[in-house]
Amino acid sequence: MSEEKTTTRKKKRTTAKKRSVVDSAVRNAAALTDGCNPELVIGAKFDGIFEMPIIKKPKKFIIPDKLVPFSKMDKADPKTFAVCEYENDVEFKDLLVNPDEYISILKKYQGFISPDCSVYRDMPLALQITNIYRSRAIGYCFQKHGVYVIPCVRWGDERTYTRKYLPERVAFLGVEKHSIVSVGSYGQLKDRVNRYFFEAGLDAMMETLEPEVVLVYSQMPDDIEEKYPETRFIEYPDWTSTVRKEREDNGSGAK
Repeated sequence: MSEEKTTTRKKKRTTAKKRSVVDSAVRNAAALTDGCNPELVIGAKFDGIFEMPIIKKPKKFIIPDKLVPFSKMDKADPKTFAVCEYENDVEFKDLLVNPDEYISILKKYQGFISPDCSVYRDMPLALQITNIYRSRAIGYCFQKHGVYVIPCVRWGDERTYTRKYLPERVAFLGVEKHSIVSVGSYGQLKDRVNRYFFEAGLDAMMETLEPEVVLVYSQMPDDIEEKYPETRFIEYPDWTSTVRKEREDNGSGAK
């Protein structure tokens, strides 16, 4: 191969790589452009001083058979799965950037749990509130367009689930009382510190929202569940465990 052709190919690869990086940067930036997609909340009613879009309590509770993460939903039967986002945020960034593209797709599934945008305890409070808002906004938008939506409730540090620092428990704004909600315990019970914050936030959620049904992605310890005999807790295995069990049931060793 001539030196000229080799140089040309290298330039093409470099150009393609640069375009890919630029495209990715533009798509990621779009998630926060124009105030987190204000068109999502057209017609919404808002809750509290932070004006969280309200995801309404459904007239009838639908309990999904199984949960599938957004990044794996093409591997799941819509008739028996609801879609969730209990995975790294990067895995569902397309949903955050272009939510309109998924409305018709998600209507085919048993339900949709609003995005579990990261709310870490060491995040600045402004970012914790922003990610709670994004989850509610997309949940409201999808509900408005006919998707069966179950609110994901996620809290960060105690500023989000107590009134010690703010006049409202911001983690629970935008969710109606006595409804059906979803929480993710995966990775939250691995040590004493994480369990403390998970249980404290859950206690605050139960006191504030008094949900009738709580869907749990992963497990809920019996001693926590027993504190709320009036609430129905339903556990769902993580995706890896779900796939492993289906293989065992089918007697398949396929990867």
